[in-house]
Amino acid sequence: MKTTKREWNYAVKNFNEVHHTTLNPEGPGVVRIHLVPPLLQDGEFGASCAIINGQDFIPVNRAWSILLTEFIKQVNQYAGKPISEEDNERILSETELSVRKVYPLTGKKRLRQDLYRIMQTFQQIARGEPVEEAIDYCTIGEYAPFMRAPHRMDLMVSAMSKNGAWHCNQKCIHCYAAGQPQSDEPELKTEDWKHIIDKCRAAGIAQLTFTGGEPTLREDLVELIDYSKWFITRLNTNGIRITEDFAKALWNASLDSIQITFYSSDKNVHNRLVGAERFDDTLQGIKNALAAGLSLSVNTPLCTLNRDYIKTLELLHQLGVIYVTCSGLITTGNAETEASENLQLDSEELKLILKEAVDYCFANGMELSFTSPGWIEDSFFSELGISTPTCGACLSNMCITPGGHVVPCQSWLSGEALGDMLHDDWSTIWQGEKCAERRAYSALMDGKCPLRKYREGVENHD
Repeated sequence: MKTTKREWNYAVKNFNEVHHTTLNPEGPGVVRIHLVPPLLQDGEFGASCAIINGQDFIPVNRAWSILLTEFIKQVNQYAGKPISEEDNERILSETELSVRKVYPLTGKKRLRQDLYRIMQTFQQIARGEPVEEAIDYCTIGEYAPFMRAPHRMDLMVSAMSKNGAWHCNQKCIHCYAAGQPQSDEPELKTEDWKHIIDKCRAAGIAQLTFTGGEPTLREDLVELIDYSKWFITRLNTNGIRITEDFAKALWNASLDSIQITFYSSDKNVHNRLVGAERFDDTLQGIKNALAAGLSLSVNTPLCTLNRDYIKTLELLHQLGVIYVTCSGLITTGNAETEASENLQLDSEELKLILKEAVDYCFANGMELSFTSPGWIEDSFFSELGISTPTCGACLSNMCITPGGHVVPCQSWLSGEALGDMLHDDWSTIWQGEKCAERRAYSALMDGKCPLRKYREGVENHD
């Protein structure tokens, strides 16, 4: 249906930024909504994209986009305050009044019913409940032409070397960042990162992941996370510095989730793979994150030394961990060395491990994801009933290096950067030839990681 003049005028005025709100922030059942507006072109615009709790992407048609935008505006006037029945009625009435300026022939009852359907659907999605509404889920590849930015930006706030010395409290055999030129840049100062965070919001990016190197080595990490409260915020860490006090500080800074890398329940195996005697510290970090109430996932890069993944899952289950992820090895950085490549599993070995892991998680109330694209055929994941990993470089995600350069993803740290986030205009980076080429490749959704070298002998994909 053709865009009306009223719809277009509304879009020009209101669809210049991502609209965000959080319902039931103290939980349980928190619902974080980021409504990402579409590109506006030649008097027309398509569906917006609602991101629910940072992981579900729901297309929202023009009329419902306008309705939801006005509702978010009204709800946000009560940020940090309890909402009474009287306040709730005022929110609904003001929302209806604003939307009827665009759709004057639509009755208040219809608007209220539509809004109820939207919010009920989002709550069901966020809580993993059966969805009553007919939802036209879309792949991010299908949505790519309408995007103005990736939905997630990884901020590599910590470098791998600093002042000429190794700058990490581990030396992992499989570290993708070690030895990469973009990971050894001088670290930006606090104010520079805050400026970049502001530019990410202006670009329409909804989620920030703080990573490194080891991000907890920065003394200003909690300050940066606290500064990013508008976003969905995540932290990737080895867990060593997640003390009780640090975990509480992350909670107070409104960190949405933390991922800790844990290689094995076997202390000797874990320590060998991380190149340091850190098993006890990481295990305590997991316990501290759980005790602080942080939303925790534990990631395990799989190789021949920790193929007994079930034992690791058993330990994590005993601790109370629900969300787990595992992966193959990204053959870049340290993982390009012979020591790492010799430990790589082939696809058939991974399939055996994954089948056992999925069965265990299903039986014990845990949720598992495999995050390495292209290692295993898509049909295998469908049979297991878990999501299929795909490459999202320059599409769903991008990365900013310690020095502020933009690269396709946090593993892609060699070669020429796509731009400088501190000094370049975002649209110049996003619409640049190299970024557009990589985005088109990712949008094909064929699941292949361009960085991977296969144990079976297949070289990097172009």
